[in-house]
Amino acid sequence: MNFRDLQNRLAENLRERVRSGEITERGLARLTGVSQPHIHHVLKGKRLLSPDMADQVMGHLRMDILDLVDPIELLEWHGRD
Repeated sequence: MNFRDLQNRLAENLRERVRSGEITERGLARLTGVSQPHIHHVLKGKRLLSPDMADQVMGHLRMDILDLVDPIELLEWHGRD
């Protein structure tokens, strides 16, 4: 796993939240302070959030990096030599 994977997982998490109706694209933009057009492009997979924007979004959604990692991946990583 690398940083790009985490960025993609964050975008997928955001897409799922919008898809499920938990939040709207516009509401996500307002909540996080990221422009609505930028959020739209992130949700469509055309752009990624910068590390600072990703931190900002995750903070507003009360997420941390472990929310983007599968527990099994952590166990596999921890067990490798």
